[in-house]
Amino acid sequence: MITGSVLIGTAINGFLVPHHLLDGGIVGIALILHYYFEFRTGLWTAILSIPLSIYAWFNDRRQFYGSFQGMIVTAFFIDVLAPLEYQFSLPIWLSAVLGGAISGVGVGLMLRYKTSTGGTDLLAYFISKATPLNIGLLIFLIDGVIVLMGYPTLGLESLLFSTLTIFIAGSVASVCYERI
Repeated sequence: MITGSVLIGTAINGFLVPHHLLDGGIVGIALILHYYFEFRTGLWTAILSIPLSIYAWFNDRRQFYGSFQGMIVTAFFIDVLAPLEYQFSLPIWLSAVLGGAISGVGVGLMLRYKTSTGGTDLLAYFISKATPLNIGLLIFLIDGVIVLMGYPTLGLESLLFSTLTIFIAGSVASVCYERI
């Protein structure tokens, strides 16, 4: 959980935030709030994850405990690692690729060990358990909707590279969850 959370915090702050890219899900919504209002991304990730945590409490207590702990630890590392925004100077395409890959490993590891960031990863987990849909595909679809929400403010370049980020993150998360 800690390793996954550190990877997610690093991906967001070191690679996505410098180029105003979005991750998907609850973190993506928190990033939109960060870009609009300079809200703390980790804190808002935790606040926005509360409804899914409540759902998990009533439907899968084991997943609730892992996701609630994962959400708190991930939110903490997202905010603690915020200074990484100024540490890497990479082209936007490379930041999108590395941010997606690093985030995907973090999410995949957390899901593999019955924890998550508590956001839409948890939602994708529940849907994948109830349907034959692949968890990586579900994360990609949910995250795509979130990225589209950021388009009016962040523009086409951010939309395209954020889509690349979530595609890579979903693919890597799926591999880590199912095959490692």
